[in-house]
Amino acid sequence: MRNFVQQSYADQGEGSPGSLYLVATPIGNLEDMTYRAVRILQECDIIAAEDTRQSRKLLTHFEIPAKPLFSYHEHNKAASGPEIIRYIIEGKNVALVSDAGLPAISDPGSDLVSLAIEAGISVIPIPGANAALSALIVSGLPTERFTFIGFLPRERKDIVQQLQALQSAQGTLLFYESPHRVKKTLEILQEVLGNRKVTLARELTKRYEEFLRGSISECLDWLTEHPPLGEYCLVVEAGSAEEELKEKNAWWQELSLQEHVEHYERGGLSRKDAMKKTAGDRGVSKRDIYNALLTES
Repeated sequence: MRNFVQQSYADQGEGSPGSLYLVATPIGNLEDMTYRAVRILQECDIIAAEDTRQSRKLLTHFEIPAKPLFSYHEHNKAASGPEIIRYIIEGKNVALVSDAGLPAISDPGSDLVSLAIEAGISVIPIPGANAALSALIVSGLPTERFTFIGFLPRERKDIVQQLQALQSAQGTLLFYESPHRVKKTLEILQEVLGNRKVTLARELTKRYEEFLRGSISECLDWLTEHPPLGEYCLVVEAGSAEEELKEKNAWWQELSLQEHVEHYERGGLSRKDAMKKTAGDRGVSKRDIYNALLTES
């Protein structure tokens, strides 16, 4: 592993590479733009933007002088990424922004970060607003452990497969969803994860910001009467410890005691160790397993 100290913007010497700044932008309310973010956008040489039209509006609002704007998004990242890295190597400082919030979260910015790190370029975060964490802290659900999933796949079978892997996850789950898909997503969530508690946060930081808290079924009933509008963050209750244990033990539930022991023997364990492992799975003593097998034989 290479160890190096990242060079700060202030310490950048003439002829040395520039830096890549990941600049958070407002998720709705322009007052959430930080002083530091404005300064970095003023001082950098190039701005790489998901949507240059949106970024021009932001620059105009904060009276940031015009400068080169590079388009960098999912459909052109293969070509734009290496070009941006080349400019940084030549000494240019580049600020990466997304349409809203932190770049590299549910957008291709993470690929540009990987390219920069591979090239030995300093990558510097400029923190700010984030929709998922903003929704989490007002949800009323536990915040000490959480899993950010972002947008689920488009196909139903892929959604179900991903949610099944999250059934026993102990942390609160965070999703992004569009208004025309949110009801379908909630229906699949209920089908796979059960009728858990959920918070729907929409239009965060904007004029019509709204939080809907309840069970998944209650939220679905609400959306039937109030058609979804705006982008949503879904904050979903974690699975229970009982569900986690059930998931962990599911593989051996249909096995007889003899089949359970033989499973571990086929894995290379001795008869004695296989019985000990089986006893641990079933929450009984090794002597109980030994006596039960004697009775079966």
